[in-house]
Formats: sequence, C-alpha cells, structure tokens
Amino acid sequence: MTAPAEDAARWIAEQARAMETALAELVSVNSFTENVEGGRKVGAMLEDAFRIDGLLGSRVASTTFADHLVFTTTDDREQAPIALVGHLDTVFPPGLFEGFRRDGDLARGPGVLDMKGGLVVVAWALRALAQVGALPALRLVIVADEEVGSPEGQKVIRDAIAGSRGALVFEAGRQKDLVITRRKGTGAMTAIAHGKAAHAGNAHKEGANALWAIAKFTDRAQALTDYARGVTVNVGKITGGTSKNTVPDRAEALLDLRFETVADADALVASLRAAADECAAAVPGTRIELQGGVARPPLERTPASAKLMEDYLEAARAVGLGTGEAPLIGGGSDASTSSAMGIASIDGLGPRGIGFHTKDEQIEIATLVQKAQALARFLAAIQARP
Repeated sequence: MTAPAEDAARWIAEQARAMETALAELVSVNSFTENVEGGRKVGAMLEDAFRIDGLLGSRVASTTFADHLVFTTTDDREQAPIALVGHLDTVFPPGLFEGFRRDGDLARGPGVLDMKGGLVVVAWALRALAQVGALPALRLVIVADEEVGSPEGQKVIRDAIAGSRGALVFEAGRQKDLVITRRKGTGAMTAIAHGKAAHAGNAHKEGANALWAIAKFTDRAQALTDYARGVTVNVGKITGGTSKNTVPDRAEALLDLRFETVADADALVASLRAAADECAAAVPGTRIELQGGVARPPLERTPASAKLMEDYLEAARAVGLGTGEAPLIGGGSDASTSSAMGIASIDGLGPRGIGFHTKDEQIEIATLVQKAQALARFLAAIQARP
C-alpha cells in the first residue's frame, strides 16, 4: 500500500467523532424527496462538507425537487475520472420518523443508512486524500430525487459522469459488507382500455366492454412472468366502469415490471405492446393504450464491474471489512444509470446497517470510519496508476 493511502487511513481513524457529528447534523434535517426546503438545507450542508481543496462544486437547479449537486476535481489530467454517486433525499415525510439517536454502538435515524451515512463516508475519504495530496480525477454526483426513481437525477448523472472509468455508489451497506454488482431494473406501465358505453339491458350489443379487454390483457401480461430469467409482471390495480348495468367504456390497469437485463426489458415492453393490440382485437370496438415503460435499467454484472469490485475489496480487506459479493437485488438504484452507460459500476458501499425504508433504520457507527478508509485506499490506488 502506498504511503498516501496509509496516511489517509490514519487521518480518517482520528475522525470518528467528527464523522458522527456530521451525520447527526444531516440526519436531523428532514430531506424527504418532496420536502424541497429540507432538501435544500441538506444540500447546503453537503456543499460545506465537500468544500475540499481540489474539488469544485456546482448545483443543477430543479423546479420540482431540491437542487442536485455535482463536484469535480479542478486540475486537468489525462487520466479518466472515477465517478462517485449518491443521493440526499429520504423516504420519510416530516413528522413520521425524525432525528438522530446514538444507541450504544448503533446510530438510528432517517438516512443514517440510506444514505446520508454513505455521503459522510465519501466526504471524509476525499478530505483525507486532499490532506495527503492523493485526490484522483473525480466526478461526484448527489441527486435529490433517487427515492422516486431519479426522474431528473438520471440525466444529471449521465451528463456529469460520461467518460468515467468506473462508478461507485454509496447506498446502504449490507451485512458482511457484501458489494452489490447486480440489481433488477424496474418499469411501470399503465394500460388504458377504451370502449363504448351502453345500457347493459337495452343496448348491450351496442357496447364495447373496456373492462373485458383489460381483463384479457391482465391475463396475458401476468403470463409474461418468467422466474427463471428474473422477469416479473405484476398487475397491481385495476379500475373501470361506472355501474353494473352500464357497459364500461374505460378501464385502467397499473403494472410493475422487473427484469435483470436490458435485452429482457426491451423484449418485455415489446411483448406487452403486442398483447395490448391482440387483446383489444379480441373485444371488438375496444383499443388498449399503453403508457410508461422502463423507469430504471438494471445493474448488470460485467467483467469490468467484477474487476472494479475486486479492486475495491482489496482496499476493504485491508481495513477489516467483509469481502463478499451480494446476491441479486430486487430494487433499483442510481448504479443502474451508470451501468446502462457502459460504465463499470458497484453499489452498497455505505456504512453497514439494516432497516432502510423502515423506522428501525440503523448503522454500526464504527463502519463509518472503516468504509471511508476503504474508499480512500481504493482511490489512492487509482490515483497512483498511469
């Protein structure tokens, strides 16, 4: 291990109290995705945390969410940058789950794990590297809308990290410090069947039953589930009609889609569109309109991402962290966006904990230091390479 990496790790070891204090301050401000004012306050706090020599910050304004943050190293280098990705929003509305609490060796509160803890890990790793003059070429992106699928954040990430040699994402650290290399992609579609209303007694033959068409489509859509390939379709809600004695002229079905590869995502959407046309044709006078599609691509494991993981795990091993690989994760993250760009991506590098998206959210406080040390060692090794 190079001297800068060792020096950075030693510096971080002395920062446990400062890291916990910074996390407590971030967690104490509610930054629910729709709480724009709170998100902006947290964004300002993060700008302070990342006010680091050699790093230049900027805001990407939003009309819907808090502003997104982008930080880049200021010196020109031939070396391609490494991308670091996170988010500042949480899933808890004001008043539901508030505040930071120390509980023995644990810290509890909204965002300690998902993912304000991960942002503290990044900040202190970069501070340490700046202290020892080993800050590599970086692109750091912190979006404000990840918990709702990054509708704006996906573009912010794509614009900021294009050309990066790899991407590290600091979502909740798993038990045993397992690194995430695979996530299912997600999609959402709305099927809207249009028919023709008629009195069910006097003019039934003149009607075109939109609910019948949507029922046929529901059966076809559900049948596209293929567990062996990791493809699932869930029709989770159906609405339509006005009364039992009226032929319904409109019906809707809400679909959740999951898939493991981009190819399967494309095939699934095409199959659903074909099913919509065929089911409408089976109920004369109706048509089925499909809205939506792929919301977040999958995080796919590649030889390049496997190598990125091994390089990171070498640094993790040096500070006593676990060195395993996580199984396939069902939910998406911003790692899916970087992966879809062809950038090798790994995820789950925040502090170790449990309970994200629950009121039992918690982290093992000691892993703030360990995860920051692992990141600093990894980045120092990157910086030393030609």
